[in-house]
Amino acid sequence: MPAMTLLAVIGILAQQPAALPPLEPLQVMTAELEARILAGLPPLGPALDAAAAEMARLEIELLARGDMLGWDQQQDSAADSLYSAARRLLNRGRYADAAAAFQDLIRRYPQSTRAGDAHYWAAFGLYRAGETEQLRAALDLLTRQRERYPQAQTRRDAQTLAARIDGALARRGDADAAARVAARAETAAVSVAAPRPPRPPRPPAPPRPPRPGLMHDVACEDQDDDIPTAALNALLQMDPERALPILKNVLARRDSASVCLRRRAVFLVSQKRTPETDDILLAAARGDPDREVRAQAVFWLSQVPTEEAVAALDSILRSSRDPELQDKAIFALSQHRSARAGAALRAYAERADAPAETREKAIFWLGQQRTTENAAFLRGLFVRLESDEMKDKVIFSLSQMKDMGNERWLLDLAGNERESLEIRKKALFWAGQSGVPITDLVALYDRTRDVEMRDQLIFVYAQRHEPAALDQLFRIALREPNQELRKKAIFWIGQSRDPRAAQFLADLINQ
Repeated sequence: MPAMTLLAVIGILAQQPAALPPLEPLQVMTAELEARILAGLPPLGPALDAAAAEMARLEIELLARGDMLGWDQQQDSAADSLYSAARRLLNRGRYADAAAAFQDLIRRYPQSTRAGDAHYWAAFGLYRAGETEQLRAALDLLTRQRERYPQAQTRRDAQTLAARIDGALARRGDADAAARVAARAETAAVSVAAPRPPRPPRPPAPPRPPRPGLMHDVACEDQDDDIPTAALNALLQMDPERALPILKNVLARRDSASVCLRRRAVFLVSQKRTPETDDILLAAARGDPDREVRAQAVFWLSQVPTEEAVAALDSILRSSRDPELQDKAIFALSQHRSARAGAALRAYAERADAPAETREKAIFWLGQQRTTENAAFLRGLFVRLESDEMKDKVIFSLSQMKDMGNERWLLDLAGNERESLEIRKKALFWAGQSGVPITDLVALYDRTRDVEMRDQLIFVYAQRHEPAALDQLFRIALREPNQELRKKAIFWIGQSRDPRAAQFLADLINQ
């Protein structure tokens, strides 16, 4: 009789009525036997044989007296004793002995309540023992559990254990196990919804430049003034001094019949650089009743590379009450690279009484002029702003200016808990896009306790291509206590083309 079966019989005997034969000598002998087995010592030789004979005799007597204790209850009692002894062996790291004890339970008491879970623990013991044949035997046990004991409490754990065993066999060259590993991975990819990546902040749309007054304006193509326009153009090419006064007179008209002619006249004036050009365009921008004429005049002032043109645009921006005209003036000023043009935009950007939308466009275009002066101005402006929408535009503009200290400023802003969470997340995103060293971004994760900020950091790491960014995703996938964040890190690892990512995921499946 196997040693662990003897222990099971002890459990039965210990629960029998007093009418049975005295148990004291047997208990002493089997207690010593159990202690030696658990200690890893050899059995007692003749004493073991005597114990086996005595236990066999008592077991037969118990079975014969089944009316005293129900047969199912006797099985469960014996199985419980053997199960407990086998678990103690498992806890002591004696995996092969524990597996043998659990398998003995399965053979002797297949109807007991312990039999289903014994399959799992026997397989676990064989898995930890680690020999190839033991791994295959473990898979057989898990298969029998699935087929015969579908209600076992360890069924879900058994699925995980089977995946680990297949991984171990696959690494040893087992083709069938490797195929099962691949199939599980494909199933997981289909069944698990990919986490929705954080939405990157949308950069403000740049203002659309006004459409220049072409020779063939769609709104005017049915007019009969093509011949006058052609004549004016020919005269301008031949004798600008004579043409400009005529064009000036055309632009001085205010009647509706001359609208299309005035639109074309603006274009013709802009093509000649004379001392009068700026004055003519400025007069049209300020006083023409047609909005298209005014817009075209402002646009063409942006193409006049003189301080006089900048002064005219600055004047329009400060004095006009027409938001559309101000919009065109801001764009026109952004096309000039003079100090006065930059100063005009900065002055308008900080005007609290100006429309927010127009100020945002001034901030945007300042970001396109990459100067240290503009960078310092925008950082200073940020702390004076109260609107998160306006702050968002400043953050984006600063992110467009490389190598001016803005990267560090953005990273510091991301860690500033006095700002709103959305502002911090946007600062973090643009810091990652602007080239903040990956080491700084990695260090920020440990300093951040906010789950949403950590979520944004995971997304930022996924957008970087340095090995250190992928290493950080590995660490999060293994160590992050928040399961949702771990899953997002795993998702982004799966999007990487780095060979290390595939190996990491395979190891994660098989661990």
